[in-house]
Parts: sequence; structure tokens; C-alpha cells
Amino acid sequence: MASTSETGHSPYKHPYHLVDPSPWPLVGAFAGGALVTGIVFIAHFGTYWLAALGLLGVLATMFGWWRDVLKESRTPGVHSPVVRLGLRYGMVLFIASEVMFFVAFFWAFFHFAIYPDHVSGAAQAVWPPKGVLTFDPFHLPLLNTMILLLSGCTVTWAHHSLLVGDRKGLVTGLALTVFLGMFFTFFQVWEYAVAPFHFTGGVYPSTFFLATGFHGFHVLVGTIFLAVCLVRAIRGHFTPEKHFGFEAAAWYWHFVDVVWLFLFVVIYWWGAGEIAHH
Repeated sequence: MASTSETGHSPYKHPYHLVDPSPWPLVGAFAGGALVTGIVFIAHFGTYWLAALGLLGVLATMFGWWRDVLKESRTPGVHSPVVRLGLRYGMVLFIASEVMFFVAFFWAFFHFAIYPDHVSGAAQAVWPPKGVLTFDPFHLPLLNTMILLLSGCTVTWAHHSLLVGDRKGLVTGLALTVFLGMFFTFFQVWEYAVAPFHFTGGVYPSTFFLATGFHGFHVLVGTIFLAVCLVRAIRGHFTPEKHFGFEAAAWYWHFVDVVWLFLFVVIYWWGAGEIAHH
């Protein structure tokens, strides 16, 4: 971490930030490799120890690295305007990479939906395939849509409150957003529990669970992101002038909102077939 002089002023003579040596990139690389290899071991040999070790390593890396980043953000002189601009560019590029990640799943779904004969080989094939029952888009999926749209409003309220110096509004808005994120995840798990198809049931279930499952994982990550911001907001880490950590979390949450809208319209609504009744 960067040090400060006795007067509290930054010791740096340039606007850029050169990070201190950190063990976390190397530890994270080995932990990630162990986790992926462990998953392979589970699939082929049924042994879980390597995956568990890798998961613990990944969690330790996340905690340690993010702890260091939070300390760095509060060190005077380190996050200069130029550095904060670079962080914004980095977050924009990260979200762009996430967009392309989900494009792959939508591409797969559209391919089989528009050319269902590629699934069965039959000339009169339909999508979803015969025998596959789908969700009623205006039941749980619509409820989750309303939850995420409301969470987008609450996180925007929190951001506005921060900009005008309303700390109570910031904390309340963030707390509501975290609560709604947890609520969404609960209903997503419930939906999977009552799903009329299983992951190994063919192309439709595979594309459905991959697209919605990875989105659910992003919701979980975003909820943790915002929960950390909530703790920081309570501790007074953010100011109207310097709050990029919260701003990045808000961007990420809005991205999650938009992806869900596409999922709802394309997979749940447009791609619906015969509705399963519970």
C-alpha cells in the first residue's frame, strides 16, 4: 500500500499510480487452476478435495485482493483524477466483455429457435422441441423482472443521494437494492426447483439453464458488490466527489438489469412453447 507523509499529503510527484507488489495475482492463478482441475477430477474420478482446495484459494484471493484495493482507494494521492479515469475505462471494457459473454448464449438460443431442424433433423421441427414444457412468462419470470427493475430504481436513488450528500438516502437505497437482489436470487432458485425440465433434457434446457444460470450468478456477484458498498457507505468511505467503487457497482447492476430484460423477452416470452402448469 502507498504511504503518506506526516502532514497527510501524498508523497507522489506524478498523477499515475504504480501498484505495489502483490501476491494475489499469483495465488489467484494457482487457485483458479486448482479449482478447474478439481472440477475435472469430480467429473471423472468423483474426488472433491482439489476443487475444495481451489475454491478456498479463490475465496481467500478475493478477500485479500479486494481488502487491499479498498485500502488503496482510501490512501491520499493514490486515486488521482487520471487514475480514476483509467478505472472507469477498465470497468467499461469489463462490461463490454460481459456483453459478448451473454451474446454467445443468445446466439445459441436464436440459432436453434430459428433453425429447429438442426436439433432433431426433421423437416417440420419446432421450437421448443416437442415434449418440452416451458415456464409461464407472466408468473415467476414477470415477478423477477419487476424485482430487478425496482432494484435499478433503488440503486439510482442511492447514487443520487450520494451526489447530494444525503447519507441516509444512500444507505437506505443500497440496503433496499441488496434486499431485492437477494429476493431475486431466492425466486430464481425456486423457479429452478419447480422447472418442468432438467439440464440434461436436451438443447432447450441446456441453453435455458446456461443463459439464466450465468445471469443468476452475475446477480449474486452484483449483490455482494453492492453489499460491500453498503458497508462502506455506513462507514463513510464515499464522498460526492470520490465514490468510484459504488459507481462501478451501480453500472454493473444496471448491466444485469438490461441482460435480464433481454432474457425475459427472448427466452421466457418469445421462446415460450406449451406452458407447464404447477
